Amino acid sequence: MKVLNAPFVQGFMRMADDGWQQGWHERNGGNLSYRIRTEEIESVREELKKDGEWKEIGITVPAMAGEYFLVTGSGKYFRNVMRDPEDSICIIEVDQAGEKYRICWGLVNGGRPTSELPSHLMNLEVKKLQNEKYRVVYHCHATNIIALTFVLPLKDEVFTRELWEMATECPVVFPDGVGVVEWMVPGGREIAVATSELMKKYDVAIWAHHGMFCAGEDFDLTFGLAHTVEKSAEILVKMLSMRPDKLQTITVQNFKDLARDFGVTLPEKFLYEK
Repeated sequence: MKVLNAPFVQGFMRMADDGWQQGWHERNGGNLSYRIRTEEIESVREELKKDGEWKEIGITVPAMAGEYFLVTGSGKYFRNVMRDPEDSICIIEVDQAGEKYRICWGLVNGGRPTSELPSHLMNLEVKKLQNEKYRVVYHCHATNIIALTFVLPLKDEVFTRELWEMATECPVVFPDGVGVVEWMVPGGREIAVATSELMKKYDVAIWAHHGMFCAGEDFDLTFGLAHTVEKSAEILVKMLSMRPDKLQTITVQNFKDLARDFGVTLPEKFLYEK
């Protein structure tokens, strides 16, 4: 099968374009990665290069050894993924030590995988060790989430509770809550480690003044998660622009009733009385 005809590649391209259409990927902002299933890589193996140069990842991810990933390219634009995918994205293979990668397909005009590759691989490793079904990591510059990092305390409890209160579906869509990383230089080991610590507890990490990092089992669930969090943030931004306080909101008891009826567990640390 041609790489570009493979369903997993088509799904990846659609998600990248969906993010662009939302306005979350100005210029070359944001990145996306997918841990490819064995049967999927076998279906396109004939098109993969086997002589690419091995390059250092910058971290060690032993649980990712020998696996293949579809990722966006560094400096590439999400708006071009649908128009020119072979220039914009690539398939990489991780070596047996989990320390190096090589490009097997894509980036035909040169380049390298996303500069956030250490964060993506480290967080995919964390999620895989928790649940083998997790395969997608997505970073976007969601406008309203970024805005809130300037006015809300950078605390998991505060962000989670405020986002939960904005829309009834939120505690059901992300019942574990969200984590927050204070501002850090992107692309390096430090932010990768900080985010991976949060990913042990959450599927969403908010990077202060930068954007959002989400993990999920497939493209629809991961994009839907980011979309839900950002829509909740948009409602909060609009509410704060009208008045600084709430006349009414979803109460702690309301959350408990919702959790009971929808069969989810909400951590007590988010159910504090204000």
